Amino acid sequence: MCGIAVSVGPEADPAVFRRMLAVQAPRGEVTEVRYETGLLVGTRRLRVVDRDRAVQPWTSADERWLLCYNGEVFNHRELRAELMRHGHVFRTDGDTEVVLAAFERWGEDAVARLRGEYAFVVVERATGRAYLARDPLGVKPLYWTRKPGCLHLASEVKALVGYGVPIGEVPPGHHGWADADGHLRLRPHVDLLALGDGPPPIDDPDEAALLVRASVHDSIRARVDTDLTVGVVLSGGLDSSIVLRHVRETHPDCVAVTVGVPDSPDVAYARRLAADLGVPHEVVELRPRDIRLADIREAIRMSELTEYGDIINAVVSVPLFRRLRELGVKVALTGDGSDELFGGYRMYHEVGPASAQRLFLHRITNLGRTELQRVDRTSMGHGVETRVPFLDLSVVELAMRLPLSLKKRDGRDKWILRRAFADVLPDYVLRRPKNPMSYSSGLHERARLYKPFFARLHRSFGYHLLDPVRRDFDTVLTRCGNDLDRAIAQGQARPDYTVLEHARDLVGAARWNAAPMVRRLVGPRRTRGDEAPLPG
Repeated sequence: MCGIAVSVGPEADPAVFRRMLAVQAPRGEVTEVRYETGLLVGTRRLRVVDRDRAVQPWTSADERWLLCYNGEVFNHRELRAELMRHGHVFRTDGDTEVVLAAFERWGEDAVARLRGEYAFVVVERATGRAYLARDPLGVKPLYWTRKPGCLHLASEVKALVGYGVPIGEVPPGHHGWADADGHLRLRPHVDLLALGDGPPPIDDPDEAALLVRASVHDSIRARVDTDLTVGVVLSGGLDSSIVLRHVRETHPDCVAVTVGVPDSPDVAYARRLAADLGVPHEVVELRPRDIRLADIREAIRMSELTEYGDIINAVVSVPLFRRLRELGVKVALTGDGSDELFGGYRMYHEVGPASAQRLFLHRITNLGRTELQRVDRTSMGHGVETRVPFLDLSVVELAMRLPLSLKKRDGRDKWILRRAFADVLPDYVLRRPKNPMSYSSGLHERARLYKPFFARLHRSFGYHLLDPVRRDFDTVLTRCGNDLDRAIAQGQARPDYTVLEHARDLVGAARWNAAPMVRRLVGPRRTRGDEAPLPG
């Protein structure tokens, strides 16, 4: 994993380029650059695969092409073997070299062979033409901006805001070319909206459970193929528990990390599961009063997010990944994406099947600028490479073939996921109801106190050059009765918040934060024997 920076064109400025790369310093351990006339390329590399030899920027043997790459391709060994059969001679054991070799062999079709989480730029040195590509779900980011005589590309928005001009994004699942004059022509290499349309739906519960279990297990197996210690972000909920169970089985050198208020559900469930599995467990204990405006500001600066729910989760994520970095962990897995795929949101079940499918697709196609953006920035902001096994393309395609009736049944969300892993997870995990990360950690309401400042902070960092401040879409959707068209229209008509809404938020948050204090003043005192029991 890396932070990448590329400046292509006759006006490429080394001083500006160095600032672009310096802003992304937390994403890696070493700075590697190449300066040529009209071409400045560099990475801030986190050394994970073939740590000593997989240097960047990577140049082809004939020196025609130059690669700047962020991410991991998990099937690089299989691709390496195939390319060797075609006569390619490799100089390293890393996936970086494989990506460029695949591009040399198959051109633009190579991206269809990559199983991974990536964003990269391949530059033809003689002409300055650049090929750009981003993974199907948008796990890894890639942004661009253009000034006269130069095209700039980077892994984070903050590296490009200094130009004061609009910033563009390479959309998830897109690839294409940028000419020497900076004109981009991008198109999808994966159509998420059509994924799963070909094969017939899977409506048999037994078959579906077997397929879900096999695909998730294989996805996790591919993501722990490393000699490094693997961290697991553990909330004690269904998704992260599945991940921890499989990581413990396939890569015993692992550690679980949880963040939350000491007596929160997340901490209680996570402690119990980690103990049951015999996995080392780190708990980052926070109390609501520990979260201050400076923490909110740092979460927004780091995450580049605009919507309320995502920022709240970023506030909770920052101390968690900070702890992983302190532990020396550079690779971590999360359970993100499972709710979107397997019916973890109530809205899927409050509308008809057709509307539910549209909501499902909307959430999947927007993950790159919401949940996955939070995961990338808060983890890489601390030099931790985070992998998301539930969003392997094979798992996504399978989930799209499952009817809603297998995702919600007998009053339980993610029913098929619970059934698929019923024999390997304890009952207390299987029975635990869904609760959003920030709520179950016990830290949500404190962060909510600062909501009126979110928009102003977002603009202060210049992030509106990419994306204007947005109303929290989940809130708008709820107010619109889960009518997607109406919610999108309302969000576009009034993207920002009014002064009255900010005042109402502040009053509501103050009331919520005052309630525990009132309860402590009027309620009975807790004695030493009254500690809250563990779940189950």
